[in-house]
Order: sequence, then C-alpha cells, then structure tokens
Amino acid sequence: MKTDRERIQELKSNGYKITFESVFNLAFENYKKIAIYAGLLFLVSITFLGIISLLIIAFTFGLDNLQELLKPENLDPKKFSDEFLMTYIASVTFFSCIASPFLAGIIKMARCADIDEEFHVSTAFEYYKFNYFKELFTATLSLALLNIGISSVLDATGIPILGFIGSIAITILSMLTVPLIIFSNFKAFEAINTSFNLVSKQPLVFLGLLIVVYLFLLTGFFMFFIGLFFTLPFLYSCYYAIYKSVIGFE
Repeated sequence: MKTDRERIQELKSNGYKITFESVFNLAFENYKKIAIYAGLLFLVSITFLGIISLLIIAFTFGLDNLQELLKPENLDPKKFSDEFLMTYIASVTFFSCIASPFLAGIIKMARCADIDEEFHVSTAFEYYKFNYFKELFTATLSLALLNIGISSVLDATGIPILGFIGSIAITILSMLTVPLIIFSNFKAFEAINTSFNLVSKQPLVFLGLLIVVYLFLLTGFFMFFIGLFFTLPFLYSCYYAIYKSVIGFE
C-alpha cells in the first residue's frame, strides 16, 4: 500500500481529477454533522477572546482612550497612523498564528464526523501539542507575511484590485497546507510548497469552491451576525473535503 508521500508525489507528477459537485457535496454533508457543535465552539471561543482583548486594550490604553477610539468617526482607516496600522497587522497576524491549531482541530472534527468517530471539545484543541503547533504557527506566519508582501507590492502599482487578486490567489493556493500538516505530517514549508503545487493543477475548481464558501459565510453574517459562527464550520469542512478528494486516506 502506498504511503501519503508516495501518493502525493504521483499527484504532483501526474495531476488528478476532481469535480466541484463531488467536493461540495462531501463538504456540505460533513458540515451538517458538525455545524452545531463547531458553531458553539466558535461562538464561545471568539466571545471569550473578544472580552480578553478588550480588557487588555482597556488596561493598556485606558478606558477613556478605548471609548474615544471606538467612536465611529475614529474608525476611519484613513485616520489611522502608520504605527497603529503596523501594530494592528502584527496583532492580527499573531492571533491568526495562535488560533491556527484550533482551526486545524475543527478540520480534525470534520474527519471524525466523516468516519463516524466520536469527537469532543478536546478535539478542537488537539493540535496545540508542540510538534503540530510549531508547524502550524510557522506555516500561518509564513503565509501571512507572503500575503502582506505580495499585496503590498501589487498595491504599489496604483491598481488596488491587483492586491486583492494576489491575496485571493495565496488563499486558494494554500488551501491544503493545514490538512497536509495534520493528516500527512508534513513540515510547514513542505506543506505550503505541496499545497501550491497541487492546487495549481485545478485552480478553477478551488476558486469556485472558495466563492461558494464565502457567499455561504456572508449569508451567516447577515443572519443577525451570530449565524456567522454556525456557517464558519463549512469552510473547514470544505478544507477537509478537498484533502480527502485530492489526496485521500489509507
């Protein structure tokens, strides 16, 4: 029986065939199994982190300054200083890196649901073990820096839409990065390189999936905003479905 790496090497050399319908159907059926459980985890986790973040900001800058900052007229990005923007970008990037094992746990939850294996809250935090955490942290940080770098270069052309296109391209090409780390035990840079290689063979299918997913998330956002937490698991079910459809399991 071929190992993951042998199958992946063949896929990189010979390509593969998948269809939008097959991946979408697998993702949606899987999503229905984890939507409520994972949605509640997102709701509780993001609410808790939001409260902690506000407390940190309030103690750092003072409650009066926080109230002043949150006034609508002060939330215009054009009024933000370069120092504030750099701090904001660095904070968001760091938070994304710290949260990446949790999001990987949601993908593992999708795997458990697919094979009818019981999952728990602990499943979402399974990848905070150091050997996974360091690879997920490194991969997330590397992709964030690559995204910022490419977007900045393209924005400098004076055509803002190019920066947006560059950001979307990185998002699509990196879709398999986290599943490769948690399911195939790839290192961070190896996973990024392999993901770029594999996704680039069927880019239109992945683009179509990403568009549908974000439309689905947008629907959740307009459902009193709280619906977003219960539509978010669909994104990670989609990542799982892509990995299973392209690479599969032994």
